[in-house]
Amino acid sequence: MLLGHLHDEDLPMSAKTIVCRCEDVTLDDVQHTLEIGYSSVEEIKRYTGLGTGPCQGKECMVQAALLCARHTGQAAALIEPFTARPPITAARLGIFARAGEDP
Repeated sequence: MLLGHLHDEDLPMSAKTIVCRCEDVTLDDVQHTLEIGYSSVEEIKRYTGLGTGPCQGKECMVQAALLCARHTGQAAALIEPFTARPPITAARLGIFARAGEDP
């Protein structure tokens, strides 16, 4: 049997396709987000959490942009990336505990 004639139910493996490994966002999640009216990578990020994990979108940004381009009919080069918000440096909790005290 040729692979081109197989249907999803014929495949012996999971049909779950991961787009963002860090946040476990699937292709179905992204497609659902696009279907309900969100159309930018920033909106997909805010709705699904895509790109907010440790890699900050380095692994999933391109895939999300290509899915947006396909859905909207825009050229992939015109799709804006989401706003990167890298983690800031850690602050000691004692700073916040003494917020009302004079130094």
